[in-house]
Amino acid sequence: MRALCGSQIKAPTATLSVHPLGEVQIMISQIIVPIAGTLLCYLLFHASQIIYCNLTSPLRHMVGPKNPSFVFGNFKDIGADPNLTNKWRSEFGANFLFSGLFSISELHTSDLKAVNHIVARPEIYQKAASNRASAQLLLGKGILSVELDEHKRHRRALNPAFGVAQIRAVTEIFVEKAVQLRDIWALQAEQQNGAACIEVLSWLRRMTLDVIGQAGFNYQFDALENNGKSNELDEVFTELFHSPQANMYNVFRLSQAIMPILRLMPGPGRNLLQAARNKMYIIGKQIVSKSKADIKAADGEESLIGKRDLLSILLKANLSTTIPETQRLNDTEVISEIPTFFFAGHETTSSATTWALHALSVNTAAQTKLREELLTMSTDNPTMDELNCLPYLEHVVRETMRVHAPVMFTQRKAMKDDVLPLSKPYIDKEGRAHDSLPIPKGQMIHIPILAINTDKEICGEDSTEFKPERWEKLPDAVSEIPGVWANLLTFFAGPHNCIGFRFSLVEMKALLFTLIRAFEFQQTVPKGGIGPFTGGVIQRPTVIGEGKGSGLPLIVKPYNMQLYL
Repeated sequence: MRALCGSQIKAPTATLSVHPLGEVQIMISQIIVPIAGTLLCYLLFHASQIIYCNLTSPLRHMVGPKNPSFVFGNFKDIGADPNLTNKWRSEFGANFLFSGLFSISELHTSDLKAVNHIVARPEIYQKAASNRASAQLLLGKGILSVELDEHKRHRRALNPAFGVAQIRAVTEIFVEKAVQLRDIWALQAEQQNGAACIEVLSWLRRMTLDVIGQAGFNYQFDALENNGKSNELDEVFTELFHSPQANMYNVFRLSQAIMPILRLMPGPGRNLLQAARNKMYIIGKQIVSKSKADIKAADGEESLIGKRDLLSILLKANLSTTIPETQRLNDTEVISEIPTFFFAGHETTSSATTWALHALSVNTAAQTKLREELLTMSTDNPTMDELNCLPYLEHVVRETMRVHAPVMFTQRKAMKDDVLPLSKPYIDKEGRAHDSLPIPKGQMIHIPILAINTDKEICGEDSTEFKPERWEKLPDAVSEIPGVWANLLTFFAGPHNCIGFRFSLVEMKALLFTLIRAFEFQQTVPKGGIGPFTGGVIQRPTVIGEGKGSGLPLIVKPYNMQLYL
């Protein structure tokens, strides 16, 4: 008994074993729950800020459409119907409020006195940080994503590359690539018994990509020579901006810019965006390294001999000893300009030229009149000055840029409180008249470029119709539209006007000169079957109801091809 009592008797103990899978689940929950809680608090904080601003805004009594969703606001509706803001404008007038992403209040104004006031005060009305961040996600820190002194520095460095003399020098490249496209289409027509149904937008995008490569950077994309197959860069641009998913990609990209924490989350189009940026930056680094080596290897002005591309001019000016070090662009900034040129230099011009061919296929009298003028030229290789001396071609280009402005709108954000003057009194929800609008700091402003260009009060009752002859005598009211070109807002105005507008216009003229002389363009869908497709701020044509993204099929029939054989 004593032995028994002296021995240590251990009572059986129950041991709890945790299955390895359970341990993993616990670990995941310990990580995810705090992250989810932090994200929720972050989103609630931003939501409360937005709600407070909307409830206390001096503009809260303005009329406007209902907000269908706190997260998406009216953003998705506008993406689905590019003409929606015009419908609201006819209902609410030139000034009204609508909701952007996350219900951020946006003031829509097409009042010319207000727009002139905004354009004249770039220190107050700037691109929002979210818009600049969205541009940087794809293009890097180039001229489209900087403001104030930084913008002036970028602009000063780029100006020498976009002067009249430089555009004159690269016009030969525009014509050369237009002729190459003409010959491809002529062969397709020949193979299809004299007339081919061609999706013209995709071909024009390849042509303009070749142009910006060669004329911009002395780089050969050879997009037209690839047997009709797009190259890698063109493929990612097509998916990002021309596919049926383009608006979804744009929503997520802008959401990430507004709330940077969302960049930690995978989302639609993220891999495509990264692929596009990586491809552009790889090409950009190669181009800049080679161009700088060529310039440094030459002495003085000899470095420009035989150099027609814009980048060589930019780098030569940027490396000049007469420019202070603080005013120069560093290599990273120069490389960031190249994606900007890739995107802006070929997407907008190809869209505008496609719209011109669509308009001329509908207005066959204008097409015939233009062809008659172009055939008076005895050369297939016109200079910039010869293209600019053709009055009806100028009218066709202006009318296209008016009725089918590639960039439909732009946005600005008030950096401090201001008062916006109005040309006509505004009536609020309570029936009170206002001859100005109080603008609180942080207010987003939506400037509808296309709506202003086609305003019936400015251009007349037929303002939405394509009529090149209207440019023979314009209404006096058109002179009130601010703009860097042709009393149109298409290339915007003020210090943020499009630096490449001359490049785009002469390239478009070279294309129309070459293609209209060679072909007759006919519709393949009934009248009214072509409408706008948007992927961001740029509108491109699409066949309504097909849901296939952007594109314009046309019957392309040789007019008198023996002239060019």
